[in-house]
This record gives sequence, structure tokens and C-alpha cells, in this order.
Amino acid sequence: MINLSRWKVGLVIAATLLGILFSLPNFLPASVRDQVKGFMPTQILNLGLDLQGGSYLLMEVDTDDLVKTKISSVTEEVRARLNEKSIAFTNLVASGTTVSVRITDPAALNDAYSTLIRLATPLPNNASVKDINVQRGNDQTIALTLTQEGIRSTSAGAVETSIEVIRKRIDSLGTKEPSISRQGINRIVIEAPGESDPEQLKRVIGRTAKLTFQMVDETVSPADLAAGRIPPGSEALPEDQTGRPLVVRKAILVTGGSLTRANVGVDQYQRPAIDFAFNGEGAKAFGDATSRNIGKRFAIILDGHIVSAPTIQGAITGGTGQITGGFSHEEASEIVNILKSGALPAKLNFESQRTVGAELGADAVHAGMVSTIIAFITIVVFMFLAYGFVFGGVSIAALLVNLVLIIASMTVFQATLTLPGVAGLILSLAVAVDANVLIYERIRDEERSGHKPIAALDVGFSRALVSILDANITSLISALIMFVFGAGPVRGFAWTLMIGVFTSVFSAILVSQVLLGWWYRATKPKKLPI
Repeated sequence: MINLSRWKVGLVIAATLLGILFSLPNFLPASVRDQVKGFMPTQILNLGLDLQGGSYLLMEVDTDDLVKTKISSVTEEVRARLNEKSIAFTNLVASGTTVSVRITDPAALNDAYSTLIRLATPLPNNASVKDINVQRGNDQTIALTLTQEGIRSTSAGAVETSIEVIRKRIDSLGTKEPSISRQGINRIVIEAPGESDPEQLKRVIGRTAKLTFQMVDETVSPADLAAGRIPPGSEALPEDQTGRPLVVRKAILVTGGSLTRANVGVDQYQRPAIDFAFNGEGAKAFGDATSRNIGKRFAIILDGHIVSAPTIQGAITGGTGQITGGFSHEEASEIVNILKSGALPAKLNFESQRTVGAELGADAVHAGMVSTIIAFITIVVFMFLAYGFVFGGVSIAALLVNLVLIIASMTVFQATLTLPGVAGLILSLAVAVDANVLIYERIRDEERSGHKPIAALDVGFSRALVSILDANITSLISALIMFVFGAGPVRGFAWTLMIGVFTSVFSAILVSQVLLGWWYRATKPKKLPI
């Protein structure tokens, strides 16, 4: 084992030099990094919220809004399906979690039931349970009720979807390595390092960004609107440009989910506007709708507000269009980023927020550095006292290489270092030293047994290898479990520990072996100073 193969020496030298190269930018001022850009790596460690400051938000997915949206969708589906089958009905009413409808013709009741029961779909995680319970009632009524299992499944799916949408929106702000995790059933925690303005985060994150294209109901006169006489299947929504309400049909022509492109453009008056393009399915639906309604108005609705309501001059079959609404360039850019990230499935309620200042972050960095230095000095003193200058010095040198490799690896992978991550770093140093202790104790045992120095070194390394691998594999499995199932600080700790496991094995076995091999060749000792 103490045999200095060329590949071992080459690997140790190459790894050490690369480690120094990639970790060095972390210790250079920003001005120096700018000057050496192009000659050496300039990436540095990402610091977490607790180390560099930033914003913390706690949000809750509005389950009531989710149910309301689902019930509204079911109501319109019932209306569309019955009309498609030419089944006459009355009293289509939504109340709480139930949609009820009365079929006018008793002979059509069975056909209506067969049509509406298709709205009930099995849950993804339990095919035996459906999201809607469809039942016949008295007086030729059919009731569609959301099941509790369906509501829970929809809520869980909404949280997961919200997390992905939020992540895309925060990424568009340029925030590095945000921590977005689920808390409880329907809460989401966001930690955005370096983001000092939580209000901007709330403005970008909080918008539902539900974009829909719906026809204007031109059968409603201003007098009917003023009196609140709005027909079933229509609703009054505020118009952004005029501030007055406008009646639109609830039936949706196309949604923002069909968008493939959105970017900031200019209208005919050189004012900021939003250019968009539909996918194939959306383009067809939009083309069919506009071809059937030439001369009529349609509304472009964003989060329940009518952005614009132009008149259809001709069939729009190209799948592209433009949204105008008197936007500023900043507003248009923000809306574009939100549309690109997709719509939230439900409204988010902000429960709490706080800002971690840079000064607090600097204090945490200082505390972490002090802790690491104290841990390192303690290890140095122990190794020198326990194993002497030569073997203690070799272990310290291997430890320094280990530390450099951990920092370099985290820099290359752009991992986020948090305060728990600093704890993981200190633990990694302890694990690395433990590996050296195992090797040295084996070497001591072999020398006490009467083996020559070279034989003691060789057997010590070979017999300690199994124990070292067992201990580090166990640590690696534990770190993987924490990384997969943990969140926030736990993942930061696990990430640092996983990197430390690999670098510790490398430094304890290969680096120590190479250094002791060089020392033995140079001194040829009769007795090992251990």
C-alpha cells in the first residue's frame, strides 16, 4: 500500500493544484477577481440566507380559493357538456363544494347522468377514489360534489405546482440558490439569499398570473349591468383602461397555459406591449374562436382584470398576438417573466416575512470562521501530541488538502454554504482525522508486533482501509437520506457532509500515503516516530 505508484502521485498533485485553483477566488477581493477573469476561475461560494442576509417569506396556499376555482370550472363543464348533448336544464347552481343542476326532460335524465359522471376522474395516488361524487337527487336533479380526498389531492398538487412556479419566478430575478420548501400540508417557505427587498418578492410571487381569453357578452346593456342583471354563464370584471366593469362570458377560449412565447414589444404607438405566441393546440382553438366571432369583442383577462378588449377584425390563425394596456416597460417586463413561469393554481396568502440584514449575515460568517479555526487548531494540537511531529504533520497536511478540496468542490458545483453547512464542514474535518487515527493505530500495532517500519506502514494502511470505507459509507448513506428527505438547513448540512466524505477518504488514504512514502524514501528510519 505504501508503494508510490505514478498514478497515485499524479492524482494527489493534480487534485491539490486544481483544489487550490478553484478555491482561491473565495479569498480574493472582487477587484482582483475582475482583473484575473479569463486566466483563472472566478466563481465563488454561494452563501445562504443565514450567512449573507436576504429575505424570508412564509406563504399558505389558499385552499378555499382552490375549491372555488374548481367548483367554477365544474360548473362551466356541466353547462358545456349538457349543451353539447342538447340536453335542456335549469337551476345550474354552485354552492360550497357542490354543483347541482335540474334536467328539464325526465327522459333525458339517464343520458345527462351518463354525460356528467365522466367529469369524475380517479385520483392519481388512489384509482379507486374519484375527485367528484356524482349523485341523482329528487326532482330530476343531479349533484356533483367534490370529495374530501379529491380536495386534499388537489391541494397537495397545487402546493407542488406552486413551488415550481415560484422557483421559476425567483430565478428570473437573478437570485442565486433560493431555498423553497414545503411546510406542513399547504405552506411554502422561501429563503432568498441576497434579496433585500421582500416586497418585490411578494409582488412577483404573489400574482396568480391566470391569463385567459374570453368573449365579451354584448347582450348585456349598460342598464342591465347597472341593475346587476347578468345572465348565467357570464360575469362582470373590471377593465383596467377605463376602470368600468365589463361583462364577459365565463367560457374560456384559450388559457395562458397554451403560451409558448412571451416577450416585451411595442404597439402601433410605440408604447410597451406584450407579444405572445400559442402552441399548436392553443393556436387552433384561438383561430377557431376568432373565425366564429368576427366583428365581436373578446377580452384578455389577467388575474381577474380585463387588460384589453379588442374587436375581432378577422380570423387570427397565426397563433400570435399582442397584449396592450398602457404598461410601463418595467410592468411589461414583470408580466412577461410571470407569464413565462406559468400560472399559480391558487392564490397565495403571505403569513409572515422578515429580512435578514447583511450585518447579521456578516456576524454569522464571522462565527462560522471562528468555529472552523478553533476546530482546526484543536485537531492540530491533538494530532501533534498523539502522533508526533512527522505523523501529526502529515495528517495536518492531508487535512488542509481536504479543506481545500471541499471549498473547491462546493465552488464548482455552486452549492450554497449555510451555517449548518459550516457545522457539516467541521464534522468532515473530524471524520478525516478519524481516518488518520485508524491508520496510525494500525501502524502502531504492527510495529509493536515486531514488523519493520516499511512492513508496518504497508500493513497499517491496508488493514485500516476496510474500517475507513465502512465508516465513510455509513456517513454517506446518512447524508444522502438527509439530503433527499430534508429541507433548507438540513440539506445544506447534508450537502457539505457528502462532499466531505469523498474528500476525507481521498486525503486520508492517498494524500497521507504519498506524503509518508516520500518521507520514508528520504529518511529510511530504523524505527517509526509514532
